[in-house]
Amino acid sequence: MPSVLPRRQGIKPTIEALCQRLGSQQLLHSNLTASTKDKNMKLLPFLGLVGLASSLASNPISFENNLNYQSPSRRHENLGINIPLVFRRSLKRGAVPYKPSELQFTHGVASGDPYPDSVILWTRVAPSAASDKSNVTVEGTVDLYNHETEQYIKADANPICADWKVWEAKSDGSTVAKGTAYTTSDIDFTIKVEAKGLKPFTVYNYQFTICNSNFTSPVGRTKTSPSPADNLDVIQLAVFSCSNYPNGYFNAYGNAARKDNHDYVIHLGDYIYEGNQGGKRAHAPAKTIFTLYEYRTRHGQYRTDPDLLLLAQNSPWIATWDDHEVSNNGYRDGSSALNNTEASFRADGRMISVDQRKMNAVRAYFEWMPIRQVDLDDNLRVWRSFKLGNLVDLIILDTRNYDRSITSLGWNDAYIELIRNEASRSLMGSRQENWFYRQLSESAGRNATWRIIGSQVIFSGAEGAGTDTWGGYLANRNRTLKHLYDENIGNNIFLAGDSHQNWVADVAWVGKRNYSSSTGVGAIGVEFAGTAVSSNGRAGPISSANSAAKTRVDQNAVLQWQEGYYRGYFLLSATREKITTQFFGSPTVSTRNAWELPLANFTVLSGQNSLARPVAGAKVEAGFANGGTTTGTNLTLNTQTGKWQVIGFDNMYIS
Repeated sequence: MPSVLPRRQGIKPTIEALCQRLGSQQLLHSNLTASTKDKNMKLLPFLGLVGLASSLASNPISFENNLNYQSPSRRHENLGINIPLVFRRSLKRGAVPYKPSELQFTHGVASGDPYPDSVILWTRVAPSAASDKSNVTVEGTVDLYNHETEQYIKADANPICADWKVWEAKSDGSTVAKGTAYTTSDIDFTIKVEAKGLKPFTVYNYQFTICNSNFTSPVGRTKTSPSPADNLDVIQLAVFSCSNYPNGYFNAYGNAARKDNHDYVIHLGDYIYEGNQGGKRAHAPAKTIFTLYEYRTRHGQYRTDPDLLLLAQNSPWIATWDDHEVSNNGYRDGSSALNNTEASFRADGRMISVDQRKMNAVRAYFEWMPIRQVDLDDNLRVWRSFKLGNLVDLIILDTRNYDRSITSLGWNDAYIELIRNEASRSLMGSRQENWFYRQLSESAGRNATWRIIGSQVIFSGAEGAGTDTWGGYLANRNRTLKHLYDENIGNNIFLAGDSHQNWVADVAWVGKRNYSSSTGVGAIGVEFAGTAVSSNGRAGPISSANSAAKTRVDQNAVLQWQEGYYRGYFLLSATREKITTQFFGSPTVSTRNAWELPLANFTVLSGQNSLARPVAGAKVEAGFANGGTTTGTNLTLNTQTGKWQVIGFDNMYIS
């Protein structure tokens, strides 16, 4: 089915639609009736249309309420979509809005980036699930990484209207925030609004309704953040990364949603994959993606997974990207499969350059994710922070796409090895680096108990000699460690994804500061790096994966637990006294199922800056813990029924 239905013609339906949008049925009836009874009054329909057009053009608030039309920077309003032009286009003859019965909420609802008084709400209202094929938002004279200028509003003559409302989950259902927004194919029919005037650390429900109808979206649930000074007992974060659609089902999302033990979802990236993978859940479109339409379509496909939809509907997300939202092993000027050369442009890029591909991917990401557009004159920026009471400062980094120096690309590994310790190399670029160090200092200065840093790639060195991690940017890593040690900033928890395996390690400046692997003394924090939702990890059998984990732990002083076989996520709980982290595994992603296997539990005591010993209580289900035993019970929870069962599967992934 085409992404935009054919235009319908005729002045009467046009006037009728415009009147309905103003609630002016009486004006419509009187004008049309008069024009048929009195030849001298035949101009009234057109005068009525002029009046309606004038009224609509003078009140573009419904379009403005959709954040996807606004500029990423309020200091540069020209970077947004030209709202008056949207209205002028919508008043063209034949520009008749879709009937509510022709529309659907194609991809559920989502929320994200909670503040104490507001949260981002997202949905998509469209005539079909197909994405828009127009490329005008990322070509010509549009601004870099923008969300459009006046020249590109050409794609859809039928703006779609949706009302939204918010109410407290534990209340009589009285609306506490509401609004109306329009969307068009210009932004792939997505709607993203900021619900304001909310109370801190409060659970809300929300819903969208197609205007002038009873067609509603699913009821969503979200939660605002606490105020910066709030004294909290606990904050709980469910942490995910690396969800590859063809590789397996997103069972980890569903398990976390059904258990419902978290306040917020943290996604550290590789939310989508750009490749061309086949099979039962083959990628759509069936090609490696480069164009805006292809990135939009890929986002849309991922939002058809029922467990992703469930977790998005019921939890606010705080997301950042890794490489695969654009391209594997990306950096500021290329990636492993597309270099910034004419030869690669022709042979690998389908005549699409590194920069254009990145612009396409960024555009689609901002359309499809419930993420705020950070207001600091920087349209590529996703690095940001959240003050979760005075208990936690959550610092979300972009260690991939912002201003990263060249990384390992497969063919240049020897070169990266030679330059990995050069002072000029940065994972983040100087602007983000300085912001990061300032965030750490300000957090300590305001006496927040914990600093939780969301990175895409492993910081601690647990992975050994990896060059696509912080290990390939040793000077950047050492600058961070120096800042933490010199400023005496403790209680630091690093989060990471990317590797598709589980790693838990002390964060220490080995070789520069004294550190004891057996006690943890000398460390400045702890890193929890999670496995993938469904992307490939260590191949079976499990015994072989466990042996490989033991070898890794034995060879690395900071590494305290490693496990590479299971897919899954982890739940981090922060209190004044301690951090506890529970790792959960999906025993198979080859089918959709509700099985979840507890893998290991860890504790970090406030002020200790290292994992509590014995590590994981000296007992883990899988992998290998320093000084511990591996039980391998296979005692697994069905998160749908609440029953436990010893169970195992031959295949981890979809064949």
